Amino acid sequence: MFSTNFGFSIKVGSLDANSVKVKPLESNTHNSKKYDVTVFELLEPLVDIFEETDHTLIVADMPGVNEKDIHVDLKDDILQISTKTSEKNYQKEILLKESFTEDRIVHTYKNGILKISLMK
Repeated sequence: MFSTNFGFSIKVGSLDANSVKVKPLESNTHNSKKYDVTVFELLEPLVDIFEETDHTLIVADMPGVNEKDIHVDLKDDILQISTKTSEKNYQKEILLKESFTEDRIVHTYKNGILKISLMK
């Protein structure tokens, strides 16, 4: 494990452009190794839930991924939708009004829209 600081400092003297200096902060650790830091953006898809008489329909907006990269997992009354690709990472947990079983799930993905039907 390592410790490091990220950021910058600004020193302002007078109001002219030559007096403003911005420089990166130096790490205050005694270890002089440089580390590359990778930050993955985790997106939460917009979701609509429709309660129908024979099923619950969940519609999620997830553009930019392939259908094979989408994972739909169900545990009792919690539905988790996720993807993990080099381009986009989505994750959403939905608390359902009732419990469903895995064999009652049907989902399709077309034009960036994921539709999940949970049959009652």
